[in-house]
Amino acid sequence: MKLHELKNVKGAVHRKKRVGCGEGGGHGKTSGKGGKGQTARSGGSIRPGFEGGQMPLYRKLPHRGFNQFNFRTEIAVLNVGDLGGLDASVKEVTAESLAAAGLIRAGEKVVKILGDGEITRALKVTAAKFSESAKAKIEKAGGQAIVA
Repeated sequence: MKLHELKNVKGAVHRKKRVGCGEGGGHGKTSGKGGKGQTARSGGSIRPGFEGGQMPLYRKLPHRGFNQFNFRTEIAVLNVGDLGGLDASVKEVTAESLAAAGLIRAGEKVVKILGDGEITRALKVTAAKFSESAKAKIEKAGGQAIVA
């Protein structure tokens, strides 16, 4: 099969809808726009929430409250078992080395180590937070858990 031999599947290509070309075509007179008024006009559209001049609901209701979404700190979560998969030459684990290994995103600074999984070699792990079980497993393997 060559490019010039390709054909569309039956029903894939439709005729262009010809509006305003007589009643026989099914889209005559008002060209599928309905009756008169704003929406029948060219460029006539009504923005979302507009209620015909009546005070819209979003302006009637009180806007109150505050949330901390903009001020949150994103925490990259990692398990102890993930540290075991690091390269054998790595002795010190930091946010930069984790980002280089592809375990966290490059910009993330706050890292929390959780205790799921097992670790067999001694690593010096520097992170912002540790769970109790993660700290215990790292120290049991002969490593250090340093809170930065």
